[in-house]
Amino acid sequence: MDKFRVALTDEERADLECLVSVGKGAARKLTHARILLLADATGGADGTDEDIMASLGCSLRTIARVRKRFVTESLDAAVSPRPQPPRPDKIKIRGDLEQRLVELACSDPPRGRCHWTLRLLGDEMVALGLVERISTETIRQALKKTTSNRGSWRPGASRRTPTLSSSGGWRT
Repeated sequence: MDKFRVALTDEERADLECLVSVGKGAARKLTHARILLLADATGGADGTDEDIMASLGCSLRTIARVRKRFVTESLDAAVSPRPQPPRPDKIKIRGDLEQRLVELACSDPPRGRCHWTLRLLGDEMVALGLVERISTETIRQALKKTTSNRGSWRPGASRRTPTLSSSGGWRT
């Protein structure tokens, strides 16, 4: 693994020291700032990765990654954590499959059942050949993000009827 040499300017060092001394901010951001301050070759310290690891309690890989991002990109890139990339491969139900799930959930439940359960919906989707296997949590998340309303499942629930208020007007 190549070791990148960190050389901070006076302005960069002052900014990092200010960030660390205030102590307000994301923990990862503060740790990365401390790594750069300890790894700075111009400050005279030029700490080894093992010394930095012992003093901050972070891994050697993190130190190497912060050094590399500082040298190849910039100070801001090295200090600020990268946002997590979107994970489209984690979404299993989308498009036509989502539409079929909503249609199924809005349809009448199987004979002998009052309403659809998540497990029943999953079993039905497997039986129809729409998916090979699917978890109830995936179905729950897909139905949660849609605006489908399967109606009230509570027995005896009915719509509230408007009643006459004491002031003479209708109240709902």
